[in-house]
Amino acid sequence: MKLKEIADFLAGELRGHPEIEISSVASITEAQSHQITFLAHKKHLDRLSHCQAGAIIVPDGIEPALPHIKVKNPYLAFAYLLELFYPKPRPMPEISPLSYIGPNTLIGEGVTVFPYVYIGEEAVIGHHSIIYPGAFLGDRVKIGSETTIYANVSIYDAVSIGNNVIIHSGAVIGSDGFGFVKKDDGTHHKIPQIGSVVIEDWVEIGANVCIDRANLGQTVIKSGTKFDNLSHIAHNVVIGENSIIVAQVGISGSCTIGKNVTLAGQVGMVDHINIGDNAIVIAQSGLTQDVEANAVVSGSPAVPHPVWLKIHASLPKLPELIRTIRQLEKRIEALEGERR
Repeated sequence: MKLKEIADFLAGELRGHPEIEISSVASITEAQSHQITFLAHKKHLDRLSHCQAGAIIVPDGIEPALPHIKVKNPYLAFAYLLELFYPKPRPMPEISPLSYIGPNTLIGEGVTVFPYVYIGEEAVIGHHSIIYPGAFLGDRVKIGSETTIYANVSIYDAVSIGNNVIIHSGAVIGSDGFGFVKKDDGTHHKIPQIGSVVIEDWVEIGANVCIDRANLGQTVIKSGTKFDNLSHIAHNVVIGENSIIVAQVGISGSCTIGKNVTLAGQVGMVDHINIGDNAIVIAQSGLTQDVEANAVVSGSPAVPHPVWLKIHASLPKLPELIRTIRQLEKRIEALEGERR
């Protein structure tokens, strides 16, 4: 593909020979003369001196000697090129005779159902969706169009999944919320979890993510939200549009997460927390109270990030401070003894 064609595809500004042939894409450290790469930020400018790529995608303000294409968002442009050069193959649409399809289930056009898939009664599968081997879809499950469900996903009864959703292997959607009442004899009585889960359009759910059904009502994941692997979403949680949930996050029951929120790795929170739109919670933070919109918090218990940085900076000084305080206490005791 000629460099000018790539520039046109990206709606970028080309600097360099338009007839350069580009056959593939690669990282800035590995790209060769027939490949294109990208540089997203000025802090990586030192990598240009060793770059052997045929061309590079850059933002405004960077002028490499290499042929280059200027775009507003190089990382996004690079993602578009990956889709262009490496289109993901789609399996042939067919329903395997080794799958089980329950009675009164509706399956749309162009759907692929691989062997050993179980689909329960009165389910609905939208057009051009793909369900890989070993997936379990319970009764009355609804799957939208262009949705992909990878191997060994479990979707319990009455869960609703939107369009263009991706659910990776091992995810469990709609398992019972963790609800028990302690009886007088010390045993735990299970509270029936009769609600459901609603996953809206363009959501991606990582491998081994668990999203529990509501006790009453719905657990809701709104459109565009993305989950990394191994996260747990408890009953009656609501997560707003376009949020990012990184690996090993634990969200307790009845929490409400706003739009465009980022929960970094291993964040945990108590139940009934509210997090405002555009908030960022730094990795390994523990939330015990609400987080305002646009806030950045960290630590456990979480505090505003600048405050946590000061706390963290003081930690190495604590042993010496403690020794100093003890020495001062002994001097005060000695002075008080002399006065007596």
